[in-house]
Amino acid sequence: MHPKALLEATADLVGLVLKFDHPADQVVSRFFRDHREFGPRERATLAETVYTVLRKKLLFDHLSPSGTGSKERRMAILGFYDPRDFLKSALNDIEKRWLDNCDAVKQEDLLERHRHNLPEWLVTPLKAQLGDGFWPLVESLQQPAPLDLRVNALTDKRAEVKAELAKAAIKSEATPFSPWGLRIDGKPALTKLDAFARGAVEVQDEGSQLLALLLDAKRGEMVVDFCAGAGGKTLAIGATMRNTGRLYAFDTSAHRLDALKPRLARSKLSNVHPAAIAHERDDRIKRLAGKIDRVLVDAPCSGLGTLRRNPDLKWRQSPKSVEELTVKQAAILQSAARLLKSGGRLIYATCSVLPEENEAIAEAFSAANPDFVPQDAAELLQGLKVEGFEKLCAGGPDGRRFLRLWPHRHATDGFFAAVWNRK
Repeated sequence: MHPKALLEATADLVGLVLKFDHPADQVVSRFFRDHREFGPRERATLAETVYTVLRKKLLFDHLSPSGTGSKERRMAILGFYDPRDFLKSALNDIEKRWLDNCDAVKQEDLLERHRHNLPEWLVTPLKAQLGDGFWPLVESLQQPAPLDLRVNALTDKRAEVKAELAKAAIKSEATPFSPWGLRIDGKPALTKLDAFARGAVEVQDEGSQLLALLLDAKRGEMVVDFCAGAGGKTLAIGATMRNTGRLYAFDTSAHRLDALKPRLARSKLSNVHPAAIAHERDDRIKRLAGKIDRVLVDAPCSGLGTLRRNPDLKWRQSPKSVEELTVKQAAILQSAARLLKSGGRLIYATCSVLPEENEAIAEAFSAANPDFVPQDAAELLQGLKVEGFEKLCAGGPDGRRFLRLWPHRHATDGFFAAVWNRK
């Protein structure tokens, strides 16, 4: 495609995404459906440009007024993914000089907000938690997330799948913490691989894999994935149960659960029972009260631990939306806890980095429910033989109680998990 036409299309897509009417990935997917003329390379340029603009929006907002043309075009030029010589062949002389001036701006000369590209309401809690680790986090959030796969432990072994991928010229490395994970170089066409088609692998961040591992579901148990979504953790849990027992995948969205069906068919699991529920007090929940061995509550959250994948979330979330989420999180956790039998394990998890969605919810639940005994996440991970378990936990008087993952420390999405056993 001619550079000028590709830049024009990119500017159109940037304009649509910056309206923030819908999640960026949905806007990009719909744009591609409506424009079938783009090949793989053009699609990569369009998508990566959009995500670069979202990651560096405050900086580009600062630089763009000095340029010419529409704002969408200026933002697209600043974030354009292809090499500069390709881009410049689409620019006039004034735009070329402006771009050279923007490229010459040094990081150390920028204001702090133009370096971190985060809303101020998010900066304060991150600095309070991380101290000197704030800027390493910022640097990691400016990069795309790696592609992690989970090997289906029910049917395959990680070393064998790694060798199979290598034969297909796909380089992978074993993830450092999850015993099921492989980290992939680049973005290969996974759906064309036999390993994917037969259910040997699923795309799943290593942090998400660790949540399923921490639940430690056993053969023959009754288990609930309370907010199952598209079922990534459900499938991992089902494999740890060796396809025995009964695993309920509950979610309030039947549409999200529909995405589980083809994955479930590939997985060879027959112990999973997806069910759409109206709300956390649904009659299905009441009928199972006191009967379940293990419950995972991966609660609806701000998603701010996934900013490498979803950089638009930092502009689409707000203190008010987070406050509304915390009310919902507390209610869901309290309702899910009723499912547990005596001796059962409960996990509350989010992919958020905010204490009010994480530690605050866990502490309030503990205070209100003395029959649920907090467990030491580090000790549980050590018992599961997770290498480097001590690096994964924080909080509590000895710094071991909660699972706490950060992109810059663990190369995962940001995750939190608290664990209880019912007396």
